[in-house]
Amino acid sequence: MKSLLNWQIYALGSAFFAGLTVLFGKIGVMNINSNLATFIRTLVIIAMIAVILYCRNEWQRPQVIDAKTWVFLVLSGLATGLSWLCYYRAIQIGPISKVAPVDKLSVALAIIFGIIFLGEKLTWQVILGSGLVILGAVIICLV
Repeated sequence: MKSLLNWQIYALGSAFFAGLTVLFGKIGVMNINSNLATFIRTLVIIAMIAVILYCRNEWQRPQVIDAKTWVFLVLSGLATGLSWLCYYRAIQIGPISKVAPVDKLSVALAIIFGIIFLGEKLTWQVILGSGLVILGAVIICLV
């Protein structure tokens, strides 16, 4: 078996930390408004990323970033914020075992968006994998 590529290592890290996120988030929203919980979480993320940018000397002046990049990063930020607000409310009132699989339907949606808007390739593996994600969410939520 080939060794993991960098993107695969980061993707596995993302999945691991996303799993912890839902666990910690569920516990964190038990006694607080889900919107306030999302705000606190966002402040922590901002501080963490600021420290990383500083330590790695990766900060850039905002004026050197082109307009297209700004537009899409702002749109991404808005989508992320709305996703987090919905997610935290969902885990506050619903079980992780049902909320998380529904949230992961974003995998199938991302694949569809990638194909439509970025011209990514649709293969049988992509169809099968995204179909299984959808089927898994449906099975879990119907039980």
